Amino acid sequence: MKRILYFILSLFLVVGLSSCNQEDDGNETTTLTLAHSLSQDHPVHIALEEFAKEVEEKTDGRYKVKIFPNGQLGSENESMEQILAGVLSMARVASPSLATYERGYDTFGLPYIFNDTQDYYNIMDSDEIRDFFMSSEDKGFLTLTYYDSGARSFYTKNKAIRTPDDLKGLKIRVQDMKSQTEMVNLLGGTPVAMGYGDVYTSLQTGIIDGTENNETALTIGGHGEIAKVYSKDEHAMIPDALVISSEIWEKIDAKDQEVILEAARNSTELHKKLWAESIKEARKTAEKDMDVEFIDDIDKTPFIEKTKPLVEQYRKDYKEVDELLTTIEKVRSK
Repeated sequence: MKRILYFILSLFLVVGLSSCNQEDDGNETTTLTLAHSLSQDHPVHIALEEFAKEVEEKTDGRYKVKIFPNGQLGSENESMEQILAGVLSMARVASPSLATYERGYDTFGLPYIFNDTQDYYNIMDSDEIRDFFMSSEDKGFLTLTYYDSGARSFYTKNKAIRTPDDLKGLKIRVQDMKSQTEMVNLLGGTPVAMGYGDVYTSLQTGIIDGTENNETALTIGGHGEIAKVYSKDEHAMIPDALVISSEIWEKIDAKDQEVILEAARNSTELHKKLWAESIKEARKTAEKDMDVEFIDDIDKTPFIEKTKPLVEQYRKDYKEVDELLTTIEKVRSK
């Protein structure tokens, strides 16, 4: 019942905002609604604000973007339901959650798909990945751009994870994703799926021995108060996606589509700078103020070898994943 009421409320808000309004100069303005679950001081929100500003300026006010942060319009899954219904215009969601509608997005949740941050950017900014992003119009959505959500690494209360053997006997929190659960199993740990909001207390009480995330979780999430060893194995780089409803997109003329697409990609470039600063600051704070030890000299090869069966199984089970991995390999070989 609560979910139904939430959806009705968001429907009322969004429909009211998506209608055309007559401006004083006689031009019509269409408001595009954009939902996300992050706070207003998050680098993604700041980048989205610049996106909204550029869209309004470069369409001469024909389009405005109204941002709803902090999960005001519901969860990411609820946002996607509204996107597909053409009720909500846009949303920022974690890319693997799109696999429900387009299996290729499962690729981004797999371990060691990217070699490092530069490799990640080279591939994600390629024409081939941009074509993939725009290929799901018949599924009800398109991805305008991506945002970096960091390299995910293991961190524990007191044990360095230098090799997969170091995970044996440890209870490791993972996101509720099949790929992450299977990854930790293959590496020898015991996966414990739970929401991000439960991680701090679970570390504190010993329900889990460690978890995995980017460096900002140590400071923003306070995890560095308990977890004192951060091992940079960088097993996953999972992008966020800025998606738009196909129904909404089709109503926008080609000229304004190009403006919106360019503004989205420009916001990604801004976000890269903001994100790099956030990671740098988080590490500095974790080391100096929280006494977190960072293990940087990790040989990733044993981790990659242990998790290869997972990647190969996804290639076998989903042709879309196989196709996208082949595309990534071609981009890298250029």
